[in-house]
Amino acid sequence: MLFDLLRPAVFALDPERAHRLTVAALKAVPARAAPAPGPLATRVAGLDFPNPVGLAAGFDKNGEVPDALLGLGFGFAEIGSVTPLPQAGNPRPRLFRLVEDRAVINRMGFNNEGGAAVARRLQARRERPGIVGVNIGANKDSPDRISDYAQLTRLMAPLADYLAVNISSPNTPGLRALQDEGALTGLLDAVIAARRDTCAEPALPIFLKVAPDLEPADVDAIARIALDRDLAALIVSNTTIARPALRSRHGAETGGLSGAPLRDMALQRLRDFRSATGGAIPLVGVGGIASAADAWTRIRAGASLVQLYSALVYQGPGLAKNIVRDMEHLMRRDGFATIAEAVGSE
Repeated sequence: MLFDLLRPAVFALDPERAHRLTVAALKAVPARAAPAPGPLATRVAGLDFPNPVGLAAGFDKNGEVPDALLGLGFGFAEIGSVTPLPQAGNPRPRLFRLVEDRAVINRMGFNNEGGAAVARRLQARRERPGIVGVNIGANKDSPDRISDYAQLTRLMAPLADYLAVNISSPNTPGLRALQDEGALTGLLDAVIAARRDTCAEPALPIFLKVAPDLEPADVDAIARIALDRDLAALIVSNTTIARPALRSRHGAETGGLSGAPLRDMALQRLRDFRSATGGAIPLVGVGGIASAADAWTRIRAGASLVQLYSALVYQGPGLAKNIVRDMEHLMRRDGFATIAEAVGSE
């Protein structure tokens, strides 16, 4: 109700400024406790999630407020994307609300304070409860991007509950080329070697975040490599460079599109990866999730976990708790005792 009252004032601000003020507000308010395990509790990649609804990377790029985000009811929070060196990202304006479409376009370009600053914050919260993943990327001007991912793996592995290898942002030129079979194999081998050098057993879970803009042959190749390298999960998917029919005047802006227009594409890509992997690797469903019905559809389509972000812009900070509450009703309605039973049941 409070968000509904404040939304006109928030939407009158530049989107990036509004985002910075939101992070500042979360830092200023004492964080609520992370959610306790409830009826939707589930175990994925060796981790016990109190519920399967997570916050996607992009909101808390610098690891400033993960505990505040968990206190909003999210079962897990993914910070980043983080790069080895600080970088400013792309020129502004670079973030656009497409209000008529319930969507967002961003071309942020991995703006963040760099690995060392984020690592210090994670070190300071190590004893706190809650699952916090770290989304890692490469610097735009790096001469060796694979080395960037290996470096961040060594830095973040002792501090994160899982690592998400992001090769699917459309806003760093050439990054998506790492989804090609040969490049992806070399990248994952380097990340796994860095993890082996850093972590004691059990090994830190490694997730791979992929784009929705993939051809069937790409899906098959990525699925095969993920299974061969024993990845813990695939995050399906990132923002899209496609442009379905949009009503907003910002619809022609370059960058990655997220929110409601991405929903059907992301759902189909999830089904594609479910088919390609035969259910042998957990999937995280992302893209256009704005309600319990959306989240439940992803679970039934094969996702073990879901993530959201853009819907927060339009529905406010109570969204995670609302989705969790309503998903409990949907699970009981459909006769499942656990989330794990429902995964892929469509």
